[in-house]
Amino acid sequence: MSNSQSDQIKQSQRQSWDGVASGWQKWWRIFENGAQTISDKLIELAIVKPNSKVLDIATGIGEPAITAANRVGNEGYVLATDLSPQMLSIAKERARSLNLDKIMEFKEGDAETISLQPSTFDAALCRWGLMFLPNLELGLTNIYKSLVDGGHFAAAVWSIPDKVPQLSIPMNIARRETNAPLPPPGSPGPFGLADPELLYEAFKKAGFKNIKIEKAKVTFRFDTAEDFTRFTQDIAAPVNTILNNQSKERTEQIWNMITQEVSKYTTDITDSSDKQIPISIDNEALCIVGTK
Repeated sequence: MSNSQSDQIKQSQRQSWDGVASGWQKWWRIFENGAQTISDKLIELAIVKPNSKVLDIATGIGEPAITAANRVGNEGYVLATDLSPQMLSIAKERARSLNLDKIMEFKEGDAETISLQPSTFDAALCRWGLMFLPNLELGLTNIYKSLVDGGHFAAAVWSIPDKVPQLSIPMNIARRETNAPLPPPGSPGPFGLADPELLYEAFKKAGFKNIKIEKAKVTFRFDTAEDFTRFTQDIAAPVNTILNNQSKERTEQIWNMITQEVSKYTTDITDSSDKQIPISIDNEALCIVGTK
């Protein structure tokens, strides 16, 4: 991929994520109720300790950076990066509200080109960001160089579409109803690194050793199928991109189809407080860790 193509993709991604930042601010608690398990897993895999210096790539509105900041304590340091200034603005606000801003720094930029001090970080993290890199090799190399010898990089990516209904249901219906083509193999996107072998080889090529991949379950819960749809409308940049050129009426029809499909995930389970959770969607993530 040429530099101009890569730059064009990143510019489009920046606009898309900026466009849904307010949605993430609205729904982040619902998302983190499911996703926190992955933040905790990445902290564990990267061996983040008190006083550690930690890098978080593609932090979005602040995860797993905030989880890491709570782990490293007042003598630690966390640098959280993202290409979307609007998402970073929300992350900064969250850090301030939690009194973590003194140990956290935020920097706008993409993983491939952002300037990072070499041999600085004890651990690096990336939760559902690597799949969107136009040049994964360049991004991984940049992260690798930023780590101290013996430092760990832990990342999470989504598994294959069939195992991630949270994303595949709206994306498949949107593509089917708009006749949108599937992206070419290797294109940046939510499922771009769903192949464990591809993921492993990318880490190996960047220089990482002792590479391990684990599967992890991520469960998202909603009060109604309509809530799922509103959530997706507000935060899912890839789905909104597919629907960009549709009329208002047609877009509404497609979202209704998505709601109908998600209603099949109705359950009679309850949470720890005996509150019924009608919609529960299990998904699979791949968590990978490598050592410099």
